Amino acid sequence: MTGAFTVVEPVMGTVASITVLGERTVAVEHAIAACVARLRDDERVFSTYRDDSDISRLRDDALELGDLDPRVTEVAELCRDLRERSGGRFDAHWRGWFDPTGIVKGWSTDAAARAFDDLLARGGIEAVGVNVGGDMRLRTAPTSDHVWRIGVAHPTHEGELLATVRFVDGAVATSGTSERGAHLIDPRTGVHLSGPVSATVIADDLTTADAWATVAAIAGIDDLDWMPVAPVASGLVWEHGRTRRFAGRMEVSAFRDALLD
Repeated sequence: MTGAFTVVEPVMGTVASITVLGERTVAVEHAIAACVARLRDDERVFSTYRDDSDISRLRDDALELGDLDPRVTEVAELCRDLRERSGGRFDAHWRGWFDPTGIVKGWSTDAAARAFDDLLARGGIEAVGVNVGGDMRLRTAPTSDHVWRIGVAHPTHEGELLATVRFVDGAVATSGTSERGAHLIDPRTGVHLSGPVSATVIADDLTTADAWATVAAIAGIDDLDWMPVAPVASGLVWEHGRTRRFAGRMEVSAFRDALLD
């Protein structure tokens, strides 16, 4: 059986956990270092907590996008598209300045995970998972039969799972109030979400999963109008003991927690 190991590094105000199924060779170590370096460099550009970041300079110094790192323009275009497709449920400019926090972590993780492209293509490793703050980009070599099995934690019942998902290559992200409290704000109203809510989304890439998990959490349990335009594979929304699951842009079930027992 292929060996496995995990490397943990602080980044973006949280931790990145890189799990590799394969031998810990020099090439693998170089890929891990490149992955972490990309995450940290994106943090340098996009952090809203650093006065010297491009995002802070854009806010404070009245600069234009063309004056900044090209990555800012790339993410700004993603944010504009997401605002339109989500009907304003995601809006990086809702504060009056550009804050792409709801999408940039997933986007950065996707970019960082490409450090393993060559190793996966030539079978140098069997699989790799990059987990940043609980959101995961999971990859498997074409020659491997490895399947990732991911548990979705119940938002209010500690130690319990709300669901389990399995896939070979893709991403999973969760947004909600269970871990960080009432930090989510509906950009259409400027109001914090009032109650416990959680949304988990599975997609081909973490840019998509991260962004649309935020959209789903903002929308809440009774608003699935965003689903027909969301480029996601499946997911679930939980709120006040109710759960709605969807797959292929269609709802597949709705139930209360009692049915999980």
